Amino acid sequence: MKHTVIFLTAVLFTINTTADAADPPVKPSRFEVRASAIDSRVKAHPEIDFLIEDSKGRPADVQHASVDVNVPSKGKLVIWLMGHNQALFDRLNSYGLHAIQPHYANRWFSICCRETPVDENCRGNIRLEAATGEDFSDEVDIPKPDGMMERSLQMVRWLAKEHPAGKWEQFLTPDGTDLRWDNVIISGSSHGSTTAARFAKHIKVSRVVALCGPRDQHQVWQSLPSATPENRYFGFSHVLDGGWTGDHYCRSWEMLGMHKFGPIVNVDKSTPPYSNTRRLITDFDVAGDANRAHSSVQPGRSASKNPSDGSFMHEAVWRYLYTHPVDAVGQPTPMDDGCDKEQKH
Repeated sequence: MKHTVIFLTAVLFTINTTADAADPPVKPSRFEVRASAIDSRVKAHPEIDFLIEDSKGRPADVQHASVDVNVPSKGKLVIWLMGHNQALFDRLNSYGLHAIQPHYANRWFSICCRETPVDENCRGNIRLEAATGEDFSDEVDIPKPDGMMERSLQMVRWLAKEHPAGKWEQFLTPDGTDLRWDNVIISGSSHGSTTAARFAKHIKVSRVVALCGPRDQHQVWQSLPSATPENRYFGFSHVLDGGWTGDHYCRSWEMLGMHKFGPIVNVDKSTPPYSNTRRLITDFDVAGDANRAHSSVQPGRSASKNPSDGSFMHEAVWRYLYTHPVDAVGQPTPMDDGCDKEQKH
């Protein structure tokens, strides 16, 4: 069937400007486009429940992007590895960041590597194959056009052509054959944050922002040498999240070396720059709900809000995570002997 490209432009923010009324600011822009509409090589992988169309024939491969050209650009592209969150993208754009959310082969998580005990490299290898489209795992067969790297490249190429005002071409190499990964902030929540961190071990990126993650408690990739310097990993999670009660976050954060750049800081009892740390937590009241705690560290219904006006309480935290200078670091802290880092089952 013929695939339709959906191109949307909408006002995300109220922009204050001193420009002449005859020359109004360009409205911040949002885009949606199907992966299959911009790359004919895209395929479904039903063996891991990764589809182009759902059972009712509806598009399942829609990708998102947004930018605010009225805000001075920081020259960084955020690639978000989870379900689209426009409230987060609104904030990223307000910081001067470009943002995309590629559709890539990530549905393997509930299907593969389910045995007990799981091989200590199983999930890490699949994550890397899903991200790169290269053969790192015997469990899946994800070709390059269906991996995160190629999907992101094709999307940025499309944006550079369709939206010249956004200057998306700045994220392409001079020959246009790859992204400039040194200007990419790789980010995600939960499963997506773990893949972001795994990818950053393999490819040097500008920064990693892991919301409610990373975990992979039975895997060992967190201790591998990292192409991305350790001071570029940032994490934020709620203390009632199961990733904390199971020692998953403390384990991954320390194995990634994040303890070398500051203590664990409770953002509800501190203010920016949070001792220049990379390890941020919150303990706001979620009525004991671990599921809410897990999703509470990104903009959305579960996030902490000001009871007087409904505004988000963690605005400063999100800005810090995505824009704090990576060379401004806190004091190293000892590893926590109470955190179980030998989880093998």
